[in-house]
Amino acid sequence: MKFKFATTALAILAAAGLWTSAQAQTAGAATSPAAGTSTGVTGATASGMQMPDMSDGEVRKIDKENKKITLKHGEIKNLGMPGMTMVFQVKDPAVLDTLKQGDKVMFKAEKANGALVVTEIQSAK
Repeated sequence: MKFKFATTALAILAAAGLWTSAQAQTAGAATSPAAGTSTGVTGATASGMQMPDMSDGEVRKIDKENKKITLKHGEIKNLGMPGMTMVFQVKDPAVLDTLKQGDKVMFKAEKANGALVVTEIQSAK
């Protein structure tokens, strides 16, 4: 009986030790970047892949006077929006000077004061 109790206790302690070790490794991974992880640059990783919060799109129209851009875009996950073509306001109107119709772009959009606003946009290259 003592042997069975000791074996069970040892198994429980070993499992707890493995769980604690796994938790420590997970916490360390979240705070220390490894090869191929985020570079700290918004929207980019060391491998050049897009971050999940960026959406792909194509510039269809630029309206500098009204500070708006029309984008044909893929899914915008943070807004739960499927791909479509629509007009967005832009947070920084100066970015409109860097784009032209037909450009492929990566962008972030948010809902602000009831309007959809492009908060970041860059050429997809």
